[in-house]
Amino acid sequence: MTWDFCTPPEVQAELDWMRQFIDENVIPLELLLEDVTQRQMDAIFAPLKQQVKDRGLWAAHLPPKDGGQGRGQMHLALMHEILGRCDLAPEVFGCQAPDSGNAELIAAGADESQRQKWLYPLMNGEVRSTFALTEFNTSGSDPTGIATSCVRDGDHWVLNGHKWFASNSSVADFLVVMAVTDPQAPPHQRASMVIVPRGTPGLELIRDVGTMAHPRHSDPGDLYVRIGGHTEVKFDNCRVPLENMIGKPGDGFALAQKRLGGGRIHHAMRVIGQCKRAYEMMKERAVSRSTKGKPLGKHQLVQEMIAESYVEIEMARLLVLKAAWTMDRHGPHSLESQKEIAATKFALPNILLKVIDRAIQIHGSLGYSSDMPLEQMYRTGRGLRVADGADEIHKQTVARLELKDVAPKEGHPTEFIPDQKAKALAKFGEFVAKVKAEVK
Repeated sequence: MTWDFCTPPEVQAELDWMRQFIDENVIPLELLLEDVTQRQMDAIFAPLKQQVKDRGLWAAHLPPKDGGQGRGQMHLALMHEILGRCDLAPEVFGCQAPDSGNAELIAAGADESQRQKWLYPLMNGEVRSTFALTEFNTSGSDPTGIATSCVRDGDHWVLNGHKWFASNSSVADFLVVMAVTDPQAPPHQRASMVIVPRGTPGLELIRDVGTMAHPRHSDPGDLYVRIGGHTEVKFDNCRVPLENMIGKPGDGFALAQKRLGGGRIHHAMRVIGQCKRAYEMMKERAVSRSTKGKPLGKHQLVQEMIAESYVEIEMARLLVLKAAWTMDRHGPHSLESQKEIAATKFALPNILLKVIDRAIQIHGSLGYSSDMPLEQMYRTGRGLRVADGADEIHKQTVARLELKDVAPKEGHPTEFIPDQKAKALAKFGEFVAKVKAEVK
C-alpha cells in the first residue's frame, strides 16, 4: 500500500485561496467589531459572503439537495483547518455553529414544507437559529436527564422548562428545542425536536450568560448583542403548532446525533487552525525577541516549547484526519466513527490550551495582554472542554468501545502468563533448543 499525504491540486488551490482570503479580509476585522450591532455586522460580512458563494464554498457541509456543496469529511476537515484561524471565518463561509448543525438536523428530519420554511432560509444565511439542549438544573453532558416538557394540547405543542447556553438565542429567528414528549419511554426515545420561532408567547430570553470568553453578561435586548452569546431561556406554556416538530415524537436523540457528529469533527479541525496560528506567533516571537544576548529561539527551554508544540499539533491533525476518513468510509454513526470522533473531541481542546499557553509564556507580558489575540484564544478555547459534551463523557465513550470486544482471561495474571509460556514451549521449544545447541 502506498501512503500519500499530498492534497489533490484542485483542493490545495481552494485551500490556498481560503487562507489568503481569511488572512487578508477576515482576521483584520477582529480588531474592528467590538461595538457594532448585529445588523451592522451582517452588512459588513455581506460582500465577503458573496465572494465565498461565488467560489462555490458556501455551506460546504451539506449535500447539494439541501443547498450545500456536498464535500466529504476529509475535504471538510482541511477546509475547517483554515477556518479555525479566525472565529469570524465560519460565519463568512456559511458554517457557523449553531446554524450549521441545525441545518443538518432539519435536513435529516424535516418534510418539504419545513425545509421551505426553515432549512433553505437558514442555508442561504437569511435567518439565524439556536440549539436549545443544555438545562439549568440538569446534566448538560447527559441529555437523557433533560426535564423541559413538550405536551400535546389539541393542534399545538406546549413547552415548559428552563434552558441555558442556548447559543445565539439573542439574535436567532428560531430555536430548535430538545424537549421530553414521553417521560415513560426508554431514555433515548423520550425527547423530540421542536422549532420555536422568536417572539412566540411564553418564550422568555432572560440573559446572555457571562463566560470566560465573554465575561460580561448582557440583556438579550441590548443593541450591541453579538453572535456567540450563550442565552438563558425559559418556556412558560409556550405554544407552537404541531407542524413545528422535526421528525416524529421520540426522534430527538437520533436527530441530535446527526447534528453533533460532523460538528465535532469540524470543531476539532478548527482547533488545529487555532493551534497553528498561536504556533506561528510563538515562532515569530522566538526569532524576533532576544534575552541574555541571544534570540529566545536559541534558548533550550524555548526550543523545547516549540518542538513539543510542533509534535502535538501534527499528532492532533492526523488524529482528526483519521476520524474524518473513518466517517467517509464507515458513515458518521458507525461505532468506528463514534470512537474516533470522541477521541478528537477530548484530545484537541487540551492540546490547544497547551500550545496557546506556551505562546503566551514566550510572549511574556505582551502575550498576557489584550494587545495580542492569545489571551482571548485561551479563554475561548477553555470552553471547548465542556461544549458538545465534557471531556470525561468522550473519554468514557472511547474506553467503552475499546473494551467492548476484549474477552476476560480466566486466572489473569497469575495463570495467564505461565500458560502463555507453556504454549510457546510446546510450539517452539524444540526448535529453540536445537538452535541454541548448534549456534555457539
